Amino acid sequence: MQQALYHPEHGYYSSGRASIGRRGDYFTSVSIGPLFGQLLAAQFAQMWERLDQIDNFVIVEQGAHHGDFARDVLGSARKGWPEFFAALCYRIVEPFPILQDRQSQTLAEYEGKIEWRDSIDALEPFTGVHFSNELLDAMPVHLICSRGPVAYATAGSQWNEKFVGWRNDQFAFVEQPIVDPALRAFITKLPSRPAGYKTEVNLAALDWIDNLATKLERGYALAIDYGHSRAEFYAHHRTNGTLQCRAQHRLFTSPFHEIGHADISAHVDWSSLAERAEAHSLHVGGFTDQHHFITGIISELAAPLEDADAKTKRALQTLLHPEILGRAFQVLALAKDVAASTAADSSFKQKNTLTTKRPVSGLPHHSPASNLRGMNALCLVFELVRLRRARGRFRLLLRH
Repeated sequence: MQQALYHPEHGYYSSGRASIGRRGDYFTSVSIGPLFGQLLAAQFAQMWERLDQIDNFVIVEQGAHHGDFARDVLGSARKGWPEFFAALCYRIVEPFPILQDRQSQTLAEYEGKIEWRDSIDALEPFTGVHFSNELLDAMPVHLICSRGPVAYATAGSQWNEKFVGWRNDQFAFVEQPIVDPALRAFITKLPSRPAGYKTEVNLAALDWIDNLATKLERGYALAIDYGHSRAEFYAHHRTNGTLQCRAQHRLFTSPFHEIGHADISAHVDWSSLAERAEAHSLHVGGFTDQHHFITGIISELAAPLEDADAKTKRALQTLLHPEILGRAFQVLALAKDVAASTAADSSFKQKNTLTTKRPVSGLPHHSPASNLRGMNALCLVFELVRLRRARGRFRLLLRH
């Protein structure tokens, strides 16, 4: 997966071959049009206000593709929040020169506002927000397969790892015992599953959180992607995992099809990501689906969208519709060194839960009848204080 997506010359993304949009391999919220970036600009402006309108508010975007989202955010900020625009610096983490060149062309009018870094490690410590949209699902994963219950097994020995081998003049999967120490430690958390059960583990996402936590001095991390809680991710019925390959809006069953010309992705295990973030003092500030997240932003806008033109309304419907992008994507907001008064609860009920083992600290208690303000645009959708006291853990309410 690392080579197929990110090989310097032949990788799907690194070569610049990835095609996103209705005429490409898949479409994203960004490719719907400028509305998504315009709405997130409102969210970023609110974050800037919550951070006392500092003079050097940094937006870090990772996975910027051709720079369309950055252009939409900067254009909206310049028009709608000129003081915020004056205070912000936009940094794009982009390791691939061909993509950086395309981003430079897209963002030419904002020269002086944009800076590039080739990795999180190269990023200076900052105050502001790290934003990603469909970044985590494209990180290389470990494929594992259950051997079934094993007599006298040690913790985790029920699982094998699947590697790529060469057999009969073609690529094929080869199962071997797990030797990676980090992977061996992770699988001790997994439930027992019958022989042949296949799934994924995304250790790269956990390493990413480790690195990001060292760079974010104060502010937020906002990740939008598709995924599940740990319980749902490793549910008994999910026997073939979540790995998927896509080209020209068609799904393929094998990652060996159209190598370097097709996208390969896996859903996000939000529970593990939240636990790792909490271990680095990145507290979960909110978690919901894209529908409620965007609805929350709209509720805070000074000018509602009822009078928008037909094109904008169609874009909004695509972003919000439960059968398109509204429920398919979730939004995780992490906060570091942010006053508790900037967070708020939302009282709507949802179907499923995302749990982690660590309690959440620093969140205020609101009664159900509270007039919820503050960071309402993040749709903070849980009853954390009550559940922490009752169960010693927190519960995030998620709508699919």
